[in-house]
Amino acid sequence: MEIISRQYIKQHVNTVPMLVGTLLTLLLSFNANAFYSTAIESAVQTASNESAVINDEIVEAKKLDVSAVNYYQKDNITNQIPYFDNRFRLDANIEEITLIFYRKSGSTPIILIRPDGSKIRVNNFDEEKVQWFDDSTFDMIKIIKPMPGPWQAVGDILPQSQILVVSDVKLVVEPLPEIAFSGETLKVEGKLINGNEPIRTPHFKDVVKLDVNFYSTNNSLFDNFGADAIKVTSFRDDGYALDEYANDNIFTGEFVLDFAPGEWQPVYFVKLPMTTRELNQRPIVLQKNPIEISVVQSDDVEKPHQLILTIDSSFVDPNSLVFQGKFTYPDRQSEPFSIMEDSGVTRTTTITNTEPGIYRVNVNAFGQSTTGREFRLVVPEFSFNVEKALELTTPMNMKDGQPLNIQSADDFIVDLDEDIEEAIIAQQQAKSDQDQKIILLIVAANIVIIIVGLVLFWIMRRK
Repeated sequence: MEIISRQYIKQHVNTVPMLVGTLLTLLLSFNANAFYSTAIESAVQTASNESAVINDEIVEAKKLDVSAVNYYQKDNITNQIPYFDNRFRLDANIEEITLIFYRKSGSTPIILIRPDGSKIRVNNFDEEKVQWFDDSTFDMIKIIKPMPGPWQAVGDILPQSQILVVSDVKLVVEPLPEIAFSGETLKVEGKLINGNEPIRTPHFKDVVKLDVNFYSTNNSLFDNFGADAIKVTSFRDDGYALDEYANDNIFTGEFVLDFAPGEWQPVYFVKLPMTTRELNQRPIVLQKNPIEISVVQSDDVEKPHQLILTIDSSFVDPNSLVFQGKFTYPDRQSEPFSIMEDSGVTRTTTITNTEPGIYRVNVNAFGQSTTGREFRLVVPEFSFNVEKALELTTPMNMKDGQPLNIQSADDFIVDLDEDIEEAIIAQQQAKSDQDQKIILLIVAANIVIIIVGLVLFWIMRRK
């Protein structure tokens, strides 16, 4: 790369914008701070009489921290370099560098050309010094002690992309609330940074994967002792679900804490194709769901069942809670309901007694914790079974449609024994009649067989 001289600037005073663009590219490409200072100061002194605006731009560029993350930007207008000849420079002091090149979907991996003209291809590189991950839309390449000097990337690199130098990708996440409840849904936002600078490249969300796992602290004092790790969510920046805006570099995680209460360690994973980063936050204690459901069943088909919601006020403000849910009847028909503007630690409502069978209750609760934090949670489904009432066609105090005069238990037992004895005699008589019918059938069958045999004997005798 040629050193820009004072004379060169004077001869090309009409192309100062192009010069400024070149200087900015050099500033972001080199880590030699002394060289940058000399070149920028020279350009500022020469161009100050030509344009105050350009002078301000150069002074601002001088303030850039070249030790932070570098974006090698591409500008076809000022550099006059087409994208298939994309160039960048690597400093001699770099021990390890990871580059990401975004390219057209389905295109072949790029080719890197080193300063000496040799090539690094996806299927031909030194495995001791180079790692290469190729996807349908990007290439990620890690190089140990890269050759100093100007490099080139050849391929279908996207015009709006940047050559991103990955140094230390981290996820910065808001801490979880001190009080959380089993069944609660939390919204947590995080940002990706590289070094000390936020990553603003929209394509980067296609490269990185952000997962959140919860690990039990194996504290024997809690219910989750010995529980397995649970993956609760993946962060997203696509504008769906709880994410407000797509591609705004704010990744949103939706935590549905539908697992056992206890002490849990949240661990955030930043997964790149060739490396993984972890962010461990302080353990939190997941409290039990503060809502308990019970029901008082009605024995009268004309009267409804009573549903009771009991609130544990240890960590929530009971007066702040409102409820919304639905009843599902035995015939699978459902009915929505809501409970609002009540106070105290209990809420009640009614369920229509439609028919015997299983009734199900699903409830969502909205309120504030004792610290004033708004929350929303799902109460575990509650169900109860209404059995069919026994219907006696003949009441015990009726016999043959007439009232039965029961004088004592002994008389009732004697009458019952007589009924049983009569039933046994009737059964024996019926069995005797049945036996007689069977005997008569056997005799008749034998007579028929004898007659048929005599007829056949007579016919054969005549022949």
